Amino acid sequence: MPRPIPLLLALLFVLGFQQEAPAPDRLSEALDRIIEGEYARSAFWGIYIQDVDSGRILYRLNEDKTLLPASNQKLLTTATALDVLGSAYRYQTTLYLNGEIEEGVLRGDLIIEGSGDPTFGSRRYRQDDPLQRWAAALAEQGVTRIEGRIIGDDDVFDEERYGEGWDVTHVATQDYAPARSGLSYHDNLINVELEATTTGRPPTVDASPPGYFTVLNQAVTGARSRGARPLLERPVGAETIRIHGTVPRAYRRTFTLPVSDPTAFTLHLFAARLLEAGIDVAAPLVDVDDLAEKPTYGAAETLFVHASPPLSEIIAIINKQSDNLYAEQVFHTFGWGGSSAGGEARVKETLARLGIPTGGLSVRDGSGLSRKDLVTPQAMGLLLTRMYAHAEGAAFRASLAEGGERGTTLRFRLQGRPVMGKTGSLEYVRALSGYVVTPDARTLAFVLLANNYTAPTYRIEQAIDLIVQTLTSTPVG
Repeated sequence: MPRPIPLLLALLFVLGFQQEAPAPDRLSEALDRIIEGEYARSAFWGIYIQDVDSGRILYRLNEDKTLLPASNQKLLTTATALDVLGSAYRYQTTLYLNGEIEEGVLRGDLIIEGSGDPTFGSRRYRQDDPLQRWAAALAEQGVTRIEGRIIGDDDVFDEERYGEGWDVTHVATQDYAPARSGLSYHDNLINVELEATTTGRPPTVDASPPGYFTVLNQAVTGARSRGARPLLERPVGAETIRIHGTVPRAYRRTFTLPVSDPTAFTLHLFAARLLEAGIDVAAPLVDVDDLAEKPTYGAAETLFVHASPPLSEIIAIINKQSDNLYAEQVFHTFGWGGSSAGGEARVKETLARLGIPTGGLSVRDGSGLSRKDLVTPQAMGLLLTRMYAHAEGAAFRASLAEGGERGTTLRFRLQGRPVMGKTGSLEYVRALSGYVVTPDARTLAFVLLANNYTAPTYRIEQAIDLIVQTLTSTPVG
């Protein structure tokens, strides 16, 4: 008689295949269906999903291919900054006097030594205008006139102002692509308000802060209440804008434009603040790079020191609000020599030390505006996994936007979902990477990069959000 045990084992084997598939298989099948959907399949996808505690990889697709990360590049920047500088790091911008004050007259040089602080006079910290505070303090000390020079020292960074691979049409007119500098102020931006007047007459133009841009107003107010729009032209590297065309008679709009020379802009505003405080300025404004001999600080008197908020707050602005200037300033702060090449070397050194492969990685800036930035989903995913257990992991996670969080790049997406992450967008690029929590309380690091898609952008974003919703609703065991 045949033995019953093999038959029983065979029956159990067959029944086993009829039972529900393991969670990772269900997850993979669900994600495959999304990616192969009508619109999502037009994109080239790079995906990496890993359990941060067990290290188990739950899904991967093209994980070793290099893709454009867009603003997901900021995850590399902020993680490296936390690892190198620490969350308690603060910038210090210092005003020195190399001279003396006699009977209210300051004779000698006032020197602002920049530290690369992105928050110095930033609109994101409206309650604190350090240049205004310094000017008021000098006036309170009895200073009525400044003779000598007012020098801006931006040498903590090199002289590159834009990242390699940035769109040249953006740097002249787009507020999300301002020049970086070792001495920056007011986010290196100026507001230009344009308002219609009466038919046939030029619209009014009001720049804030005033007096820095040269504005050629060649526009006219039209008879219609809507229709034509004015044109703004500005050569790259120039601080002159030309406004022409016709504006509707009910037209009013504020344009936010980046300055080309942040150091000159900072000095201009300091001189304006001094005048507002009642101090006569009879001093040329000088970039340190234009001096035959650099100033020395050993014999100079420290007048004032402005300290920034801690790095933990700065990286939260970078990741939650995707601030490109803040990211660039931080990138050059930890970069050797204050350069892009030094920033790339520091990022790669940090990743290698954390055991993350850097093959194919291209780091041309800190913000992700460059179309020469390249990263593999695996490297990004491993970075998220390593940072979760990092000594600065809590600060890193706190810097990420939560689904539906107001004032962040996720404010309109994934409301109520247990997700925290960083968005990314360039033309034909959409990305979202971060952490999710599954129904069985597992924390997953995920990387979703979509490049070169031909479908409508909102369809790709819908696919990304559907993947995250699937992760947050599927137990993984």
